Amino acid sequence: MQVLTSFILAAFVGYVGAWYFGMVEGNFALLLFLATVVTGVYWLAERFYFLPQRRQAAALMAAEAVRRRGELGKLGINQVDDDVTAAQSRLLAQPWWLDWTAGLFPVIMAVFFLRSFLFEPFKIPSGSMIPTLLVGDLILVNKFHYGVRLPVINKKITDGTAPARGDVMVFRYPPKPSLDYIKRVVGIPGDEVAYLNKRLSINGKVIDTVALPEFFDQDTMRYFKQFEESLGEKKHGILNDDDRPAFVPGAEDFAFKENCRYSVEGVVCKVPEGHYFMMGDNRDNSLDSRFWGFVPDKNIVGRAFFVWMNFSSLKRIGSFN
Repeated sequence: MQVLTSFILAAFVGYVGAWYFGMVEGNFALLLFLATVVTGVYWLAERFYFLPQRRQAAALMAAEAVRRRGELGKLGINQVDDDVTAAQSRLLAQPWWLDWTAGLFPVIMAVFFLRSFLFEPFKIPSGSMIPTLLVGDLILVNKFHYGVRLPVINKKITDGTAPARGDVMVFRYPPKPSLDYIKRVVGIPGDEVAYLNKRLSINGKVIDTVALPEFFDQDTMRYFKQFEESLGEKKHGILNDDDRPAFVPGAEDFAFKENCRYSVEGVVCKVPEGHYFMMGDNRDNSLDSRFWGFVPDKNIVGRAFFVWMNFSSLKRIGSFN
């Protein structure tokens, strides 16, 4: 078992190392699932096989000490150094290969359950959601709000609240589902979404905006026009860059692209059933549905709702719209 365990642990370390150095495309959900299964098997083996064996051996050791003490007593030898407590403790202790497998199972299982079905942490890597989310924000994503999904395969098993316009959603990037993206839900199934001359309209109604003071982006050292936009009852900030054109350059081929009409003014799209139209709040610096299409329901990961840490600014901690 020591050799087998060494091989398994080496395989896990090798996979993580190859992932870290970019040699393979990692899948943390799959890695955590496999770690849970493997350590769970060891935990069951420890509880129902290895531990009972060690306890039986410790009991035999104690019984042998009693038997030996009795035989020596018959010979008139009453002072015997036969304390086996220390030896029993060593015998009952878990070997290293069980410490690193069965011993870790409760912790790994708790992390797996929490991350898969309740809340998952993410780090914001880009500025596409400025001013709502900044680069370096560590956020929490509610995994059950839109319905519980099986880990790894992401298959929905319970119905939850349907995604609403204005939600900030994490999803699997349609062109490359191994990547997680975060954007705002702008269009739900059946909506006609128009983004023309940098104004958003849904089903023919222009979305209300209110001008705010300019936003200073410390990364680019530039000021951008800032507005407050209202999607339903939710209000949030958006940015516009006057130096960027209104048209969408380099739109890819994607499923249901025939539902979209591109022009020099922007794009108009009819959202198909079971899909969502996503946009970043940093409107002129966001690679979103305008470029790569609609997000299918099967790609949904969860609803982002809370910044739990930003090491550059503790003031960032809190909920957001």
